[in-house]
Amino acid sequence: MSHDGVTLRAITRSVAFLTAGALAVPAVTGCGSEDPAGKPLAGQDIAPAARALVADGGTLRWAVDAVPETLNTFQADADAATGRIAQAVLPSMYRLDRNGRPERNPDYLESAKVVGTEPKQVVLYKLNQQAVWSDGREIGAADFAAQWRALSGKDTAYWTARNAGYDRIERIERGANDLEVRVTFQRPYADWRSLFSPLYPKDVMGTPDAFNDSARKKLKVTAGPFAVTKVDHKGDEVVLARNPRWWGHPAKLSEIVLRAVPRDQRAEALAAGKIDLAEIDPESAGRVTLAGRAKGTATPLQGPDSAKALRSWAVAHGSDEEAADEEITAREERRRAIVRYEHQQRALQGFEVRKSLEPAYTQLALNGADGPLADERVRRAVARALDREELAKAVLKPLGLPAVPVGSHLALSGQAAYADNSGALGGQDTAEARALLADAGWVLGGPVEEEKAKEKAKKGEKAAGGKGEKAGSESSEKAGSESSEKAGSENSEKETAGADKGTYIVGEDDKGPGDHHGDEHGGGTHLAQDGKQYANKLKQGGAPGAYAPKGTPAPAGAAAGPLAKDGKPLTLRFVLPSGPGSRTLNTVADRITRMLRKVGIRTEISKVEDESYFKDHIASGQYDLALYSWPASAFPATDARPIFAKPVPAADGSLNVEQNYTRVGTDQVDQLFDQAAATLDEGESKGLIRKADARIWAAAGSIPLYQRPQLTAVRKDLANVGAFGFRTPVYEDMGYLKKGAKPAPGGSASASAD
Repeated sequence: MSHDGVTLRAITRSVAFLTAGALAVPAVTGCGSEDPAGKPLAGQDIAPAARALVADGGTLRWAVDAVPETLNTFQADADAATGRIAQAVLPSMYRLDRNGRPERNPDYLESAKVVGTEPKQVVLYKLNQQAVWSDGREIGAADFAAQWRALSGKDTAYWTARNAGYDRIERIERGANDLEVRVTFQRPYADWRSLFSPLYPKDVMGTPDAFNDSARKKLKVTAGPFAVTKVDHKGDEVVLARNPRWWGHPAKLSEIVLRAVPRDQRAEALAAGKIDLAEIDPESAGRVTLAGRAKGTATPLQGPDSAKALRSWAVAHGSDEEAADEEITAREERRRAIVRYEHQQRALQGFEVRKSLEPAYTQLALNGADGPLADERVRRAVARALDREELAKAVLKPLGLPAVPVGSHLALSGQAAYADNSGALGGQDTAEARALLADAGWVLGGPVEEEKAKEKAKKGEKAAGGKGEKAGSESSEKAGSESSEKAGSENSEKETAGADKGTYIVGEDDKGPGDHHGDEHGGGTHLAQDGKQYANKLKQGGAPGAYAPKGTPAPAGAAAGPLAKDGKPLTLRFVLPSGPGSRTLNTVADRITRMLRKVGIRTEISKVEDESYFKDHIASGQYDLALYSWPASAFPATDARPIFAKPVPAADGSLNVEQNYTRVGTDQVDQLFDQAAATLDEGESKGLIRKADARIWAAAGSIPLYQRPQLTAVRKDLANVGAFGFRTPVYEDMGYLKKGAKPAPGGSASASAD
């Protein structure tokens, strides 16, 4: 997961007294009806080319966020780079097609099917007879069995991050010959295709020591088109080289170098020739696109506008010599910056932006542990205040990508389980949002504690009367002063507390977040440890000015006044990352705060360091509202369950939330996930997943907004690489085009051999 950022496969959910379980949900699509899964909103953009057009040799330098701490994808600190390496060097029985659905990988698997269901489910794998590990040993049942034992959860000496699916296996045995593997399950398991992808050799999985330690820094034995030859944490790179024992189409590239480059430095690294391929943010994408259109612009502030000329001009216009020198220095620095920028722009002319949509979506998370959002009616009001289409357009339309709101928590358009179930909650409706808030007891213009103190002081003034009027006035001023000092002290504490970089209140006046203090520029991704919801929420005063008589309608389109209940205003703490790459999230948050203000909900914006965003705020529950992303798995019954599971009390009294950072869940959703995972009929399983999604929508713990954009800067002569969308990359086909060759204008590259 990431905040606009997330990893794949988690390393990534009223009317009065209305509950999620009581809502009607859309009927499951019947036979003969149009498939609600639809098609992907955007396809791959990888400059596809037949292998015959791709040159043999060359090095691809690929930017990653960091050199991975482990090469074992089943450990808690595995990241996106760990997964990328595994795709290139290890077997996967299944990979994803362009629709985000699992397809058999013929390089490893000739066939796999369920051959028995009574009394137990049995899956028979028939392996490719050429499939061997890099040490020459055949891939076989011993490797499958070792991985099952390591990930089953029965031996706690293995430090595993997940064991879903493997814990359902009863035994693994050799089939009729060495190429067959029989897997028998204790309980039916619909997502059996998710297993053994990737598959590690028994050398890694065979003992806890090997699993926990030896596979972290190196993989001695592999079985992919590439092999790991170097992991250099000091040099910030991992080197993958051709595997000489690879039996499939030989890799076109000689090497792939994964180089750690921070996202805010990638445009400069591309221009400097340090990397050839990088996922980039919209601002960097704009630079690359602009450079591609440029035809050699002149560099300003060159020639006669030299440092000497600048100094003479400054002195002639009244500056003393010291001031002139300072101005010269400043101008020279600006000139050099412009020159550097234009040199970089010329270098970027050799790149292009390839774009698609990631198999992940960004959501607004609503923490339902306590506070106002513990009330389902308030969560639903927040959701009904949002114009999701406007938010999607704000992010995707400027990039030329389809701006369609995501309609499911559990799949994306094109994936088998997708259906737009947002109707279970309802679309944007300001009047309905206000009605829900009123039903929950939040009153427009209700008194808050600070105003109560002033009112009490005023009553004291009236009681004094006559000669006591002056004393009453002084008492009132004193009370007001003390109240102001208290509020000021609290605001001061709020601005300096914890890891927050900036905190400001949205909704107290007509200013938006950009008009307040705090970090104005952010830019754009875990296993949760439970924590208590933050305490001592700060008290805020009411809106300035007199309140209109009760029942006075507001002008059409006007912002609602603040809502209050039990002497407290309805203020939600909106936590956002502040680092480079989070600008998109901050733009979305600004629009959300304006939408919420229209229904009377104020937001307290807190911008925190990226490093603490998930650990100290999202995972520990220190937020009311937050933006972050989840992957859309091909196996939602398995992978999405911990994200939406109902939190349960642990033995030590804490709350076990798994990965459900919103703390909103129901028994019914859990039951639907369990039924879907145990149903071998694919159509029935999809229907159960869609029902679960409708109920997740109804509970309003999280609101899917838009599919994440995928922007990749790539050298123009690189083929079969770029923005992959749903599809698993084919590493052996990546490479540099031969001289004069051009990629196909669309579609997929031919899989023909050289």
